[in-house]
Amino acid sequence: MEPDNLPTEVILTHPLQSLGSIKLDWMPQPGNYLDFQGKTYAVLERRHRYQLKSGRYHLQTIALYVQSAKRPVEKTLVKGRWVIGDATCRYNASSELVRCAVNPDGPCESCCYYESVEC
Repeated sequence: MEPDNLPTEVILTHPLQSLGSIKLDWMPQPGNYLDFQGKTYAVLERRHRYQLKSGRYHLQTIALYVQSAKRPVEKTLVKGRWVIGDATCRYNASSELVRCAVNPDGPCESCCYYESVEC
């Protein structure tokens, strides 16, 4: 079985429940967004499940732990990865999952807490 054809179980973290299985042609990382059954989810964690066959472990399935989310409009590319919001703000969390502590829902534009990061 090729890695891109592995069954992937989608699990909602709160309340903890399986949403179903899907076969993906890409490997979602935490911080990516997944559209599943007409809704958008943020990937929080990815776990691999292995099975022992003929004395070797083989990747059997992938489990994605997700939460319901909206795709962020504001993203900034920082050192080869996307972060939510304006990365030039002192309060930006530099994360794919959280924008900042003072204005987590955004938007960054016209935020009264904006402070430029000093180099």
